Amino acid sequence: MTGIHESSSARPGTGFDGSHVLDGHGLRLRFWDPESAEDVDAWLRAHVEPEFLRWNTPLRTITDAEGARESLRAKAMDVAAGGSAPFCVTDAADGTILGSVAVNAIDRIRRSGVVGYWVLPEARGGRVATRSLLLAARWAFDEVGLHRLELGHALGHEASCRIAERCGFPYEGTLRGAMWEAGRRDAYRDVHSHARLAADPEPEAP
Repeated sequence: MTGIHESSSARPGTGFDGSHVLDGHGLRLRFWDPESAEDVDAWLRAHVEPEFLRWNTPLRTITDAEGARESLRAKAMDVAAGGSAPFCVTDAADGTILGSVAVNAIDRIRRSGVVGYWVLPEARGGRVATRSLLLAARWAFDEVGLHRLELGHALGHEASCRIAERCGFPYEGTLRGAMWEAGRRDAYRDVHSHARLAADPEPEAP
């Protein structure tokens, strides 16, 4: 499947329907479920994985299943409030969890948001991040009505830079000291800033 199908739509000014599903590019995107053991396990595995921690320092340190569940419960509350849309990325054919893509910091007045993504180690190499980001971005523009999506990654994260460019997020500049250093909250590193506008051309799916 190459098009995007939404099972329900977001209502401006409100939270999102927890049953919301996006289908396209061989993927199915759904919201994370904090009561699902499979979701909790995938969330935990991602947040303790060395490559993830090399490029990200989460606000909440996650080291066990209970911490992962509490993190997902906090995400679910933000979904209900309409502040973010964190999607669990799954294989459309068999439902295997592949990674995550999220539209965060949703500002309905400025009509902007910030996107982020990660892929589990066993799913890397199949352009999962590219395909899921294309789906999430189109949903954010068409269904949520956003005008601008921003994307930032640590300087030196070339894979993330390539994903941004493939998905129509051109490089806009370098933000000095805008992200924590890996594993620290008392030191900072520079960030490559990318963005895409709703009026920008739609990139071709891989």
